[in-house]
Amino acid sequence: MPRTWVFTTTIGFAVLGLVGRSTAREAAGAGSDPYPLADAAECRPRDGLPNFLAKARTPGAEVRVAYLGGSITAQDGWRPKTQASFRKAYPDSKFSEINAAIGGTGSDLGVYRLKQDVLDHRPDLLFVEFATNDGGASPDQIRRCMEGIVRQTWRALPSCDICFVYTLTESAAGPMLAGKFPRSASVMEEVANHYGIPSIHMAMEVTRLAKEGRLIWTGPLPGPAGKVVFANDGVHPYAETGHELYLQAVVRSFGPIAAASKDAKPHALGAPLTPGNYENARLIPIGEATLSSGFAPVDLEADPEFRHFGARLRSLYRASHPGDSITFKFKGTSASIYDVIGPSVGQVLVTVDGGPPRVANRFDGFCLYNRLAVVPVATNLPDTVHTVKVEIDPREPDRMKILGERTKEIKQPERFRGTSFYPGAILVVGELVK
Repeated sequence: MPRTWVFTTTIGFAVLGLVGRSTAREAAGAGSDPYPLADAAECRPRDGLPNFLAKARTPGAEVRVAYLGGSITAQDGWRPKTQASFRKAYPDSKFSEINAAIGGTGSDLGVYRLKQDVLDHRPDLLFVEFATNDGGASPDQIRRCMEGIVRQTWRALPSCDICFVYTLTESAAGPMLAGKFPRSASVMEEVANHYGIPSIHMAMEVTRLAKEGRLIWTGPLPGPAGKVVFANDGVHPYAETGHELYLQAVVRSFGPIAAASKDAKPHALGAPLTPGNYENARLIPIGEATLSSGFAPVDLEADPEFRHFGARLRSLYRASHPGDSITFKFKGTSASIYDVIGPSVGQVLVTVDGGPPRVANRFDGFCLYNRLAVVPVATNLPDTVHTVKVEIDPREPDRMKILGERTKEIKQPERFRGTSFYPGAILVVGELVK
């Protein structure tokens, strides 16, 4: 067995409710959504993966495979299973993975963290899995973000091949059962078509079994005789069943993808599909903003509550007093804050270009533990210089009302108080102005 290297960017946060919530919105709107849905197909090889395959077939080559996605990719499922299949198919090469999966997040964060979490590790193949978590996003946003991922990748690493992979949840299965991709995957197919990127819908066999009555979406293992139980929540597949079906879809698809792959050569970037795409998305450490005196750095190596975020954040600051603020200027069209949310977070007031402040609640119905998230600031701005201020609001959110039935899961009520804010980075499409 060849030696393998697993990079330290390997952290995943399974946020079940966020995934379910986004796909429920998509399913609810599917009947009235005018967006044209793509015909369902397990694999569209397009231009294949010629650079990856050429390197994988080279004895002694060190081949890096990156996985950018949400909690389904963070699971011990299709990601490590495909790694094992590559090692078996190309035993003379050395494979390693770059695990860049974060649960409950979509392409709107992935496009910003792409350089730090993926490209800096120089992959030869990049799998992008965001169809499930992008279920509630608008087509324009999906298009901008997915195209930004492609153009950033080929600008930095023109020999890196890309493959879009799509997953499925029970709540979003309606279009697939009718022979169509859900909306998010349909939009991604636009980007894939424009750039010749192969795509694999890993759930075509899942859908077929469901239509035949041979698959149970949600239930315990082992299932009834002759039935495949997909997941325990209709979202995150069991490694033994749902993820195995996902793996086999990838294995089957590599036949037609290999047949479509011609000569290995760098990818050339032509005209964009969407002129306003997020090719210029950047992740900037929060320390480059102006922080009020109430902010203090978190020791990401020593702090037991936050050290597991060190694989994703270069820095993290904390503040808890109303009025503590962050101010920055940027030239560009979009801005957000990459932060950590959890039991003690409160609300912030977001002001752009001196306009009226907008309340951004950092506490949601899944804040029983700390996880990564994004504070939306502004999008679709004129491409000029903008000033942003984010200030801690003295008002606390009604945590018990927000948590609802999940209040029964609270073990330490004293943690669910305060107005804390934990920013880690600025996310801009453009550049910071000093």
